[in-house]
This record gives sequence, structure tokens and C-alpha cells, in this order.
Amino acid sequence: MPTEPLWRQSATTVVDLLQRGDISPVELIDIAAARIEEVDGSVNALPIRCLDQARDQARTRTAQGGFGAPLYGLPIAVKDYNDVAGVRKTYGSPIFADHVPDRSDATVETLTGNGALPIAKSNVPEWAGGHTVNPVNGLTRNPWRTDLSAGGSSGGSAAALATGQVWLATGNDLGGSLRTPAAFNGVVGLRPTPGLVPRGTRLMPFDTLWVEGPMARSVADLGLMLQAGAGQHGDDPLSVPRSGDFRSAARQPLRPGRIGFSTDLGAVPMARTIASAATKAAETIAANGTDVTPDIPDFAGAFDAFQTLRGVLLATMMGPLLDTHRPQISPAIIGNIELGFAVTPAELFAAERTRQHLVNQMTAFFRTHDCLICPATSVLPFAAEKPYVTEIDGVACETYIDWFAVTFLLTLTGCPVVALPCGITADGLPVALQIVGPPRGEEKLLSIARWLEDLFAVSDQVPIDPRAP
Repeated sequence: MPTEPLWRQSATTVVDLLQRGDISPVELIDIAAARIEEVDGSVNALPIRCLDQARDQARTRTAQGGFGAPLYGLPIAVKDYNDVAGVRKTYGSPIFADHVPDRSDATVETLTGNGALPIAKSNVPEWAGGHTVNPVNGLTRNPWRTDLSAGGSSGGSAAALATGQVWLATGNDLGGSLRTPAAFNGVVGLRPTPGLVPRGTRLMPFDTLWVEGPMARSVADLGLMLQAGAGQHGDDPLSVPRSGDFRSAARQPLRPGRIGFSTDLGAVPMARTIASAATKAAETIAANGTDVTPDIPDFAGAFDAFQTLRGVLLATMMGPLLDTHRPQISPAIIGNIELGFAVTPAELFAAERTRQHLVNQMTAFFRTHDCLICPATSVLPFAAEKPYVTEIDGVACETYIDWFAVTFLLTLTGCPVVALPCGITADGLPVALQIVGPPRGEEKLLSIARWLEDLFAVSDQVPIDPRAP
């Protein structure tokens, strides 16, 4: 057994212990419960807990013959946008404050079928957003400095991982909802190719903007969770059978031969501190034998295209709810839904043509490059009492989502993206990169990310105890 507390250990280490029978799932639930009790009062990452249900499931599964690979009974956190049977799911909305689904969704069913044990729901913004706060479960704080934002919308998952409350957690990503909190909290996240991780029936069945994905403390753990979470499911017509060995790929470092690097994708605002840290990381990559070029696709028009397509998606998904529950929905979300209603056919056609052009450019880019690298955020974690970022180094943001444009522009490409810590600022806050690979290229992308993780040597900074300002 490891000498350090098991909550500090990696998911891969703990799964090996489970597989050998050196520890039981119930014992691990108790370890996680003690850590939650110790630290979550400072960050509010896991407001909805199902520890007793998880213990009962663990005992039942053990009596029936145990858990299968790849997770063997590992406790995980599930984001509060996902269904876990018998556990409250709120979306951070008063409308659903007491909602309890009777069936888990496709994402959770796939994970539990491969050995995962949900022990808590992680906090989210109300319906959507880049800052995790809502009127039902409150504010999630950043453990690196508890007066700062944990990001969103997977802020609860990221903060729970960073503080060692769980070993793995689910996230989902429309415009950066997985990547931004991973960066803010110094953990690792993967926005996979659409269809790789199955989604629940609440989502539009043929939409490719919103994906489900794994979050972890290291690339090896990320590969392990993807191994458990990928696969075909009857509820998701875009889902495909799992192929490849993501766990092995994430353990095998691969130095990229040639990458494209940009501090801002030529299209987004970027804080000087972030640009400087990303440039330093690129210089380190180049110094270790990789050809680093400034070659990147042209993202002209992508900002407006994403705004249009996101608006249409939100209006499609939430329009009926707005008709019946408008007084119980926050003004910001109402505004986003109504933006979708206002989209004209010409604007929608133009957005789709922009996306088509960008995807074709990415295809050409990957003929000559292994990956594209850029910052994972435009800003450092901001004050927790602010609803969103209003300026970047003194330059005003025109919309409330400008500050995470560096992630949502990549959403349009349909490519898998890893958010990976690359440094720590002088003020002690994590900075991260996005590593972009070709569609269905997750195995190679994970191997490249593992090489970069070893090069930067930052991921071992977590888990941490919450730090007061």
C-alpha cells in the first residue's frame, strides 16, 4: 500500500489497488467522504452527495461478483447536469431544485457499467456559464485561492479534483465548460471528438457543439477515465463503439514532431501574463526537439459563427422551458435563449459555412502538423463575486463570453482538445495550454499530452488544501 493518504494517490494507482483486492470500494468511499468533510466547506465543490447509496451499490456489486474493468469500483463525482438514478439533479436552477431522475443518463450508465461509483454531484452554474454559482447550491470557490472563481461550468468537478475529494470527475463542454475550470484549478480535462463519449437524451441528438468528457489530475488518469467512458449507447445516435486503448496511450509519452503555436489564435483577446506563460511553454517544447511553427488555421468569422450556433442550440433546448418558467430563469440565460430566437436564416447559413471552412482548414493543418497549441484561458481566475470577466488587461469585453473565446473557437472545429497545466504564476495560480489533435485522434493526443505533462512537471502540484487569500 502507498505510504501517503490514498486521497493523494492517482486514480491509476488506486484502481490497481482495487483490482488486486488490496482495498475495497466501500473503504475508498469512506476515505473520499472524510476528505469531503475536511475540505469541501471551503470550496463547495460537491453540494449534493450520495455516499450511502454508493456504499449500498458497492456492497451489492461486490456480493454479485465485483466490479469490472477499467475502474473496478472507483468513486467518482458526476456533474450536476448529468442524471444519476435516485440522486437529486438541479441544473443549478430553482425549477429543478427537488428533481430526482429515476434513471442514469448514457454518460453515467457507461461509466458505471465500467466500474465507476458516483458518490456526489459537482456544482454548476445555473444552466450554463463560465463561473460556477447558482441560487440552489451556491458558489464554488477556487482552491488555489478561495476568493477566486473556479471557472465553469464544470467548476465543481475541477475544484473537487484539485482538493483530492475524488479521483475522477465528469465534465461537459460547449464553449469551454470543461477546459476553463481545468485550467483555473490546475487539473487536466479532455473535450473529446463528438460521439466518443455518449450523451443523454436531454441534448439535441445530432448536435456536435456539446460533448461530455473526462476530468482528472493527470494525463494517465484522464486516459483511464476515457477508457471507461467511451463507447456506443442506444440513447445517443452519434455515439460509436470504443476503439483503441486510451489508458495505454496516456501512459506512453510521444514527442510531437511539428506543432502550430499561437498565443491568441489570431482572433481573441489575451492577458499578457497568459501569453507570456504560453510562449515560455512553447519555447520549452522547441528546446526539446519539436519544430514549433506559427502556422495555424484562419479563425476569421468563427467568433460570430459560434455565437450564432450556440444561440440556436440554447433556444432549441430551452425554448419550451422559457415559455413555462420564465420568472424562475436568470436574466442572463433568458438573454442567451432569446439571442437564438433572433437568429435569421442568413446568419445561420453563414455560420455553417464558416464552420465548414474552418473544419476544412483544420484537416489541411493536420497533414503537416501533429497538433495545435494555444492558451486554455485568456485570463487568470477572477474574483469570485464577479459574474463574468468584463475586461482583459484594460480592454473591455463586448459580450459576456468574450473572455473564453480561446476555447469556443476550437469547439467549432470538432477536434479533441486536452487542457493541460503548463506553469504556475508568480502569484501562485495555475496556467494551462490547450492541445488540439485531429478528430478521432485521442490516442495520439493523449500520448503527446503525456510528453508535455512530463516536460512541464506541473500536474503533480495537485491535490492541494484550499488556500485562503
